[in-house]
Amino acid sequence: MGSCVSITVETGPCAPISESNGNENGRGNGNEKRRQRRRRTQLQRQPQPHSSSVHRGCSSSSAAFDYRVDEDSLHRIPGRIFLNGSTRIASLYCKQGRKGQNQDAMLLWENVCSKEDTVFCGVFDGHGPHGHRIAKKVRDSFPLILMAEWDLHLHNNKDGLCSSSAAVEKPNLESHDTNALEAVRESYVKACKLMDKEINMQNNFDCYCSGTTAVTVVKQGQHLVIGNVGDSRAVLCTRDHDDSLVPVQLTTDFKPSLPREAERIKLSKGRVFGLPNEPEVARVWLPNIDSPGLAMSRAFGDFCLKDFGLISLPDVSYHHISDKDEFVVLATDGIWDVLSNREVLGIVGSVPRSCAARIVVDSAVHAWRTKFPAAKIDDCSVVCLFFDSDSDQGKSPSSAEDMMMMMDEQSEVGTVLSATNTIVGPMQPLKSRTNTTSK
Repeated sequence: MGSCVSITVETGPCAPISESNGNENGRGNGNEKRRQRRRRTQLQRQPQPHSSSVHRGCSSSSAAFDYRVDEDSLHRIPGRIFLNGSTRIASLYCKQGRKGQNQDAMLLWENVCSKEDTVFCGVFDGHGPHGHRIAKKVRDSFPLILMAEWDLHLHNNKDGLCSSSAAVEKPNLESHDTNALEAVRESYVKACKLMDKEINMQNNFDCYCSGTTAVTVVKQGQHLVIGNVGDSRAVLCTRDHDDSLVPVQLTTDFKPSLPREAERIKLSKGRVFGLPNEPEVARVWLPNIDSPGLAMSRAFGDFCLKDFGLISLPDVSYHHISDKDEFVVLATDGIWDVLSNREVLGIVGSVPRSCAARIVVDSAVHAWRTKFPAAKIDDCSVVCLFFDSDSDQGKSPSSAEDMMMMMDEQSEVGTVLSATNTIVGPMQPLKSRTNTTSK
């Protein structure tokens, strides 16, 4: 880990505004000076890119990365994908539902923040009137905040995962070093706190009754760190002793119906109950008003509920990638509400990588139409991250088209998915994972 080379606090605009705009005789124009003072005051009141207003850079084999990057610059970074598409290691796809504006966002970032052999990916599910803006804000800002905090904690901890330089030969997390895991957990927790504060500082959208979930993964070498806020989900595909594909759910869907989540909310004077027309869907309500009825127990934003049990504390876990692990799927709840872990795994494992995410989304849309014909289809987003760069051995590109033709001909998505289930073994209970989040 390289040593920290700069920590600078900035309290105003980058360049001062001149007040020397006078006339030819050197006498300043009073109106012009007043306009300049008003402009300077407005610029100084604008929020900085991060709530902490701190620029951290850490030395590495390359130049230090500037963690304060504007949106246009972010979208031009090579290896950073936030639209539908695919790379040699990933497939991404997002489709708007029937509930209004698309509030999902997604991201794949290879060599994130100039870190070699390090990939960041995530899906973000917004809700509320301004949920689409908050989801995009978290998509753009959270990786930068997380990497800055990760560098700081791991530098202080002297441990190796996600160092600014290339991965060391034997990082301490190979042996599940307690200190290294705790540094990872603390960096995630601190980054989520800073992200929530930054959202609250924005003046271009209202985050009082709007927010977003976020499930994110950082992969470096054979290390996988998963952070989850909300009810999106990450599922790992691995193989058992019979060489059958087996799903391993890496995250918990944080719903208000979970006993631990419901207890925390009630202790904070919040209320948990479902609507009369959908009593099975538990929601979070204010103490004395039947609002806003949030169907998750953790989220960024939604500050109307932050004093009544809603939190943005992430659940953080670690997984060491073995030779039997093949890929991880991150998806918003629009997918998991209608498709099981096993069904999603079967689709991704049986079609070409380049269209895997799209086929999952299309399968979910089909499932919504067949299982819940009267319901409005939710937004659906999927990121598939593959652990090796070998592409589609033994998979015909026509299999994707064949599957879509089958979906058009069949009336039940379960019948369609049976074509992929032949490669998936019997459903197994979730395997244990190393959970580093405090209970």
